[in-house]
Amino acid sequence: MQRDFLEPGAPAETVGGLALVPRINRLTAAARSAGVPVIFTHERHRPDLSDFGIELEYEAIHCIEGTPGAELVAGLTVAPGDYHITSKRRYDAFEGTDLDGLLRMLGVRQLVVAGVCTDVCVSATVQRARNLNYRVFLVEDGVAATSLERHRAALLCLSHVFCRLTTVADAERAFGAAAAGRP
Repeated sequence: MQRDFLEPGAPAETVGGLALVPRINRLTAAARSAGVPVIFTHERHRPDLSDFGIELEYEAIHCIEGTPGAELVAGLTVAPGDYHITSKRRYDAFEGTDLDGLLRMLGVRQLVVAGVCTDVCVSATVQRARNLNYRVFLVEDGVAATSLERHRAALLCLSHVFCRLTTVADAERAFGAAAAGRP
């Protein structure tokens, strides 16, 4: 949910990405109320571009450390107790980060995933999570991609064996039930 993916004219702008902010705020508020950890991942690249690798053959330069584009978008609610993975340099949020270790130390076995880009980072992260034996719920009205076609294709492929699709409303109900001690 960084500016370089969401703001109009951003180098990796997503279709409908800004509209996700209120939905993700609802989702994270429900998670926090249920005592579920909220984790934000931040893609950040070195200013000398040395960590982009072949990504530069496919995408515009984006999310450079210390630039406004690497910041979380305005309006996104972040609480003091939320976790941040700030060493993400690849599409997959597990690659080269401590995300898996953090999740395991927190006793997390299921993930509710929202954000951008469905066709790139979300897809890579969801597939890796499934391969690491996490049960993944992908919030289909809480993700956006670089095009509607790629968004639909990613949801179709991911929902086959990598995740179960859910909605913000269904996730809110599930978090509410968990907070009330119901299964």
